[in-house]
Amino acid sequence: MTLADLPQESTVRDPLESVARQLLVEIGEDPDRSGLEDTPRRFARWWREFSNYQAGRVETHFPLRTDGQIVMVSDITVWSLCEHHLLPFSCVLTIAYKPADHVLGLSKFARIAHRHAHRLQVQERLVRDIAEDITKVTETDDVAVIGRGEHLCMTMRGIRTPALMTCSVFEGVFREYGPPREELIKIAFPGS
Repeated sequence: MTLADLPQESTVRDPLESVARQLLVEIGEDPDRSGLEDTPRRFARWWREFSNYQAGRVETHFPLRTDGQIVMVSDITVWSLCEHHLLPFSCVLTIAYKPADHVLGLSKFARIAHRHAHRLQVQERLVRDIAEDITKVTETDDVAVIGRGEHLCMTMRGIRTPALMTCSVFEGVFREYGPPREELIKIAFPGS
């Protein structure tokens, strides 16, 4: 069910509101107390907004000969939800590719990243999915994606220690150690 499926000016509640009310009861709260009375509605609206996110067009590219240049977009921050605990994680991404006959529009990198982040995820799959989409849209196999994420399922529960998890996908010219990969690593990890 999406928000569009619900009547606009109606007393029909999103079923997620009932889930939120039950959650509040189960953790010992009164969902009808001041401060919580609108929480189930806000909870439902957030989950619908997050899971129904539309990234828009990602295919916009421009003809350009780059003579072997590597194009990198770094510090793209996305939020996703750990599929194991339903807790958020933030991930900072660096995406690189070696263009063939055209370059991808700059905002398309973030759109592709958000398209994959707005669902239940694990960071390893998120990075892989982004790399596969970049490969399709740019029509080149020379693609690399590095993701560094902090997972609240580790920071807020269990061991309760903040840490960054890094995972990467290196394809084409980035697969082997050499100048393209070294250049990417220097930009993704300044000072290393």
